[in-house]
Amino acid sequence: MKSIQSIILLVFGLLCYTSVSAQYGNGYNNGYGGGSGYGNGRGMGGMGTAGMDRSLMQAQQTNPKKQKETPAEEIAAQLVEQMKPEVKLDELQAIAITNVLADSMKEQGVLLKNESSSQEKKIEQINALREVTNKKITAFLNPDQVEKYTNFMDNLKDDKKSKSKKKKKSKESKEDTEAIKEKE
Repeated sequence: MKSIQSIILLVFGLLCYTSVSAQYGNGYNNGYGGGSGYGNGRGMGGMGTAGMDRSLMQAQQTNPKKQKETPAEEIAAQLVEQMKPEVKLDELQAIAITNVLADSMKEQGVLLKNESSSQEKKIEQINALREVTNKKITAFLNPDQVEKYTNFMDNLKDDKKSKSKKKKKSKESKEDTEAIKEKE
């Protein structure tokens, strides 16, 4: 009976100690006072942000929000889904082309992130990659589908160009309206 009481008392003591040490930070840059203990003049209404945890604020400042990158497989699958009805792909062709496009997009990402290459060299490498990718894709298609694939890709390029032109025009019109407002 005495051993059970002593074990319960020991567990209770440990739990109390851990909650108190966690509350006071205990050197982990959290808790009251920014991690250097309670009562150092910076916590709970002291010289800082009234009781806010500074470690959270520092994490927000050092980690700017990054846009989540969409995986290459997902983008390739979306592109092939658009391509299926126009090129009349069967399921096997769709899977093979999705894999080729995903690999190509991953490799293109690596090429773009390479900081040691110049801009012209990157463009040359990407164009070479695009040619290789087109050859791999056309190898899976019959002659009728190759023509439809070429038309599909041309239309896709034209759509991208028209969207970029619209963005430029809308950007210019926004700048113009801002300039007019500033003059007034």
